[in-house]
Amino acid sequence: MKSMFTVIKEQIQSFYLIRRLSMFEMRSANNNNYLGILWEIINPGIQIMIYWFVFGFGIRRGENVQPFDIPFIFWMLSGIMVWFFINPAVLESSKSIYTRINFISKMSFPMSVIPSYVIFAKFYQHLMLTGIILIIFQFTDYKISPYIIQLPYFMFSLLVLLLALALVTSTLSTIVRDVQMVIQSIMRVMLYLTPLLWPPYRFDGKYEWIQTVMQINPFYYIVEGYRAAILGTEWYFVDHWRYTLYFWAVVIVILAIGSALHVKFRRHFVDYL
Repeated sequence: MKSMFTVIKEQIQSFYLIRRLSMFEMRSANNNNYLGILWEIINPGIQIMIYWFVFGFGIRRGENVQPFDIPFIFWMLSGIMVWFFINPAVLESSKSIYTRINFISKMSFPMSVIPSYVIFAKFYQHLMLTGIILIIFQFTDYKISPYIIQLPYFMFSLLVLLLALALVTSTLSTIVRDVQMVIQSIMRVMLYLTPLLWPPYRFDGKYEWIQTVMQINPFYYIVEGYRAAILGTEWYFVDHWRYTLYFWAVVIVILAIGSALHVKFRRHFVDYL
C-alpha cells in the first residue's frame, strides 16, 4: 500500500508535467500527416461504419437492442467510442517505458509519469470523439439529459483503471518483451468479450451465467456506464451499486499490485534494455 500512495503522490505532484508531455505526445504523433489530428476521428469513423454494416445491418438486420428498445447504431456508438480510447491507451502505455527509457533517463521526473502522459494523450483524442458523437446525438431522440452528469465520473474511473493496468503492463513489458505480444492478443479478444458490438442482455435461463462472467471484466462497467449517461437510460453507478463496489475493489487491487511492481523494478529498468 505504501507504493500505491507513493505513485498517487507522484501523479498529483507531476500533474502539470503530465499535461504538457501529453500535449507534446499528441502533436508529435500526427506531425507527419497532412490531415494531422483529424485521423483520430477519421479512423474510428471508418471502423464504426464497418462494424455497423456487419453487426447491425448484416447479423442483426436492423433489430433494436433491448431492454430499452434502442436502435443498434446508437447503442453501438455510445459504447464503441470508449473502445477507441481503451485499446490504444492500453497498448501504448504497456510499452511506454521501454520505448522511452533513453528520453527519460536524461530528465528528472518520476517514471510513473510516463504511462500517465501516454494515456492522457489518448484521452484528449477521446474527448474530441466524445464531443462529436454527443453533437450527432442532438439530432436524434437521444439528446443530452440529466443522466449525462455521470459521464465525468466514468471518465475518471476509466483513467484510474488504465493507469493501474499501465503500471502492471509497462513494468512487465520492460522486463519481458513477450508480455507486449500477450497484451495485444488479449485486447483483440476483449473487443468481443466487452459489450461493444453485441448485447449480452439476451442471455437468460441456463445461459444467464455468460453475462455474469462477462461482468468480471471491469471494462464492462465502464462501457455500460457510458451508455447509460449518453443514452439517458439510468443512473448506472447507483442502480448497480454492488457492481460499482466490485469495480473499485478490482481497480484498487490492480493499482496496488502495479504500484508495488513499478516501485520495486523502476531503478533497474535501464538494465533490462
